[in-house]
Amino acid sequence: MPTTIKEAIAKWEEKNQSKAAESKDVKLNGVFPPIEKMDASLSTLVSCERLSLSSNMIEKIANLNGLKNLKILSLGRNLIKNLTGLEVVGDTLEELWISYNQIEKLKGITVLKKLKVLYMSNNSVKDWGEFSKLSDLPMLEDLLFVGNPLEEKHTAEGDWRKQVSQKLKTLKKLDGEPVIREDEAENEG
Repeated sequence: MPTTIKEAIAKWEEKNQSKAAESKDVKLNGVFPPIEKMDASLSTLVSCERLSLSSNMIEKIANLNGLKNLKILSLGRNLIKNLTGLEVVGDTLEELWISYNQIEKLKGITVLKKLKVLYMSNNSVKDWGEFSKLSDLPMLEDLLFVGNPLEEKHTAEGDWRKQVSQKLKTLKKLDGEPVIREDEAENEG
């Protein structure tokens, strides 16, 4: 039997001696047995600014509608295949940590108008058509995309960083390193 969000919250409250509904930072990482569903109990986390559900067996992003203050969502090392379900945090979410999942398509990401940090290494994004959806994120500054088939192919071909910096004009950091654009380098010289 998987652990429900309600059970995981109860365990968290017991361990932390505080109410999850009043906490700004709730970590439900690596629960055993793992969490499989983001169920309606998440809506009780009304004060939460940072929610971590990493290292579980979650397949779908869901039930974030009560989290009106959510700024950082960590869902790394799960079984997530797409980004639907983020619409309800589109106005507040600043960081999405979703590395080591099974995401191939980026549909649904464009609602995250305040997103500054996207860590989505080791997923399954294969083509520029999907990647180009990231250009609709007006505040994106920091992207971790290493370990996706698209990145692996273009790193091998030697044009990954150049291609990305041309496509994502607001980006300041790519795969852990500062983005230096040719026009900026010329202006400094």
